[in-house]
Amino acid sequence: MNHLLFLGNLGAGEILLIALIVLLLFGGKKIPELMKGLGKGVRSFKEGMNNIEKDINSPEENREAPKK
Repeated sequence: MNHLLFLGNLGAGEILLIALIVLLLFGGKKIPELMKGLGKGVRSFKEGMNNIEKDINSPEENREAPKK
């Protein structure tokens, strides 16, 4: 597999061009801050997904009987 799944059919040249544009727009000092924020967001998303998965898979202790 020559390409990353989430990037579609982008080649090395396109990725380099996008990186250069991002560098020009945000500057070298701002990029680490953006990546740190992105990492925190991804971590928070994963924790949320894990919590939802635990809620779905764990038996509910206070489950009420269905009303007739």
